[in-house]
Amino acid sequence: MLRSDDEFAGYRIERRLGAGGMGEVYLAHHPRLPRHDALKILSDRYTDDEEFRARFLREAEVAVRLQHPNVVAVRDRGEQDGRLWIAMQFVDGGDVAELIRQETAVPVERALRIVTESANGLDEIHRVGLQHRDVKPANLLLTAEPGQPDRVLVTDFGIARTAETDGTLAEGAGFTATLAYAAPELINGDPVDHRADVYSLGCTLYQLLTGTVPYSRSSPAAVMYAHLSDEPPRPSRENGRVPAELDAVIATALAKDPAQRYQSCGELAAAARAACVPEAAAEPRRLLTGVAIAAVVAVAVAISLVIGFAGDDPDSAAPARVATNSDAWGAAALAAETLPNLLPVAPLTVGYQDVNSCIHVDQDGTALALDQQVEIGGVLCLGDRNPVETLSVVCRSDRTQIPAWTANLAVEGEELWTRDGASGKVRWGTITGDEGTLIGRLDVMFDGPDRQFCKLRISGGTSGSVLWQRWWPDAPLGQG
Repeated sequence: MLRSDDEFAGYRIERRLGAGGMGEVYLAHHPRLPRHDALKILSDRYTDDEEFRARFLREAEVAVRLQHPNVVAVRDRGEQDGRLWIAMQFVDGGDVAELIRQETAVPVERALRIVTESANGLDEIHRVGLQHRDVKPANLLLTAEPGQPDRVLVTDFGIARTAETDGTLAEGAGFTATLAYAAPELINGDPVDHRADVYSLGCTLYQLLTGTVPYSRSSPAAVMYAHLSDEPPRPSRENGRVPAELDAVIATALAKDPAQRYQSCGELAAAARAACVPEAAAEPRRLLTGVAIAAVVAVAVAISLVIGFAGDDPDSAAPARVATNSDAWGAAALAAETLPNLLPVAPLTVGYQDVNSCIHVDQDGTALALDQQVEIGGVLCLGDRNPVETLSVVCRSDRTQIPAWTANLAVEGEELWTRDGASGKVRWGTITGDEGTLIGRLDVMFDGPDRQFCKLRISGGTSGSVLWQRWWPDAPLGQG
């Protein structure tokens, strides 16, 4: 076990966050950036398992490219002294298991919101070819902001299998899923796909509504038998505040045959919401307004990804590529396609160093509709304030060279750069804000016909030198 101030893979350990069958998790300080990550170090028992190691590293290559507001970001992975490790976004908050312990049965509206956000994250994991295999309340993290609804982030999918591999217990990988939420096919040793996660999410919804797991029995053998043989329980019988219409939703989610379940987690969440707004009483009992429904649809469209694997061989060691969703970007697609490793795959997802909440803007930074075409325009995104406040990419639609940025900038430095097959010039300095505050700025121009029509601006920190030292060195400016 590592101790405070120990170093591992360059990270400085601050404290132990927890442990499980797969290994230990620590709060660790990043080797170069001023941030904390959750560092998971796999158990020594996997040191000599070459098949597991190869699968873990292959899946980590996919996971590290997975960016979604409802999935804990996997930021790095590697091996030190024979031990595999993975660095993840540290979420300073509680989880759904803790919420259930505090409140027992969660109010229906909040339960549906949590399941909807969880479903968004799980469907994204499935879309890139992974399965979670251990969906449960403890693996759904909650972050709370004043005046804002819960934000749920799915975590601990480092035990996932690639979807191309039909995993069964007979393969000797071990029974990693928590028994209270385990799908019948996992228990039986039958082939498993993403619908096992749908089952587990259904068990989680039941527990949110009632405060108990669906098959609470006195022994593990009895729990396994119930998953395989017993009828799904009815949450309305356990909690009189639960609409009876949700009984059928739970029954479908917990169907023994995967073919009889909802075929995605999003389908389960949508059915649960629809069950709570029956036609005869839609107005007094409506849980989602028209605006909220439109927002859900917008998110669903925005996070659709184009996934391409190198070759047709599922065992290929080449990593998966997550491509820009040009349809979701609309008129801002040119900027997103030009810097795909920097910007999110879609406006409502998350990009490099947690850049998020991107909007379509003109060259002056005025917000535009996503379908509004302009001669010079692009995207404006929010940063993580560590140190980036905003990120702007502006492009000329005719792909001719764009003029350099102009500003009343106190220049601190500039240089020519070459990186990731691209090149250009970078300049950094400081501007004075409206209230006399100093703001750092870093402007990037590109050479070559494939980039010269776009320019990049980063703002934040107290000086351009801060951005140049802390953001610029690792910024991914390549297209592949």
